[in-house]
Amino acid sequence: MSHAVRMPTDERPFVFLAERLWLDFVNTDETHHGVRVDTLRDFDALARWLSASGVLDAERAAGMERRAREQPAGASAALADARRIRAALRALAERGAPQAAIREDALAEINRVLGRSAGTRRLETREDGAFVRSFVPGGDAFAGLMIPVVESAADTLVLGELPRVRRCAATGCNRVFFDATKNGRRRWCDMRTCGNRAKAARHRRAKRT
Repeated sequence: MSHAVRMPTDERPFVFLAERLWLDFVNTDETHHGVRVDTLRDFDALARWLSASGVLDAERAAGMERRAREQPAGASAALADARRIRAALRALAERGAPQAAIREDALAEINRVLGRSAGTRRLETREDGAFVRSFVPGGDAFAGLMIPVVESAADTLVLGELPRVRRCAATGCNRVFFDATKNGRRRWCDMRTCGNRAKAARHRRAKRT
């Protein structure tokens, strides 16, 4: 089920529609009306996304933003690393199922990040009463930020879900998602946007013919 988290000022909202955390992270770098939009335009945006996705609670996200102001070089390196991970995960989502080399490259990236996994894993409750797993890194707080994201990708590989990962069929949309439908025929990232536009285009073509 998709939902959007509104952002302050004129920023685009974070959209969660991919059914898997790592795919929602990939979708922070998307194409909108033919223009590439990187939602993670700075470290604060990354911290807000991690909070919106449930990886960080509000207190930890605010703490990371404070730390970023105190250690701007560390924050810049963490943002660059997150984008590097995202690029590897997009390749995995788009081409990993048929291409072993892509899977191996993604595996190396996942293991690189998992190698930082010093910290504490916790089970917590959200405001709505649901349970969520969290990871509190020890040592360098920046280093552990991406661990829950790559663990989500690792789960997809372990569970054999990769063949069900799709790219939206709409022209100009590069969002990816996990197809959880029984028949495996989901084509659109979101029926309310790309799906409806495709239906409208088919209707226009039918009227012309």
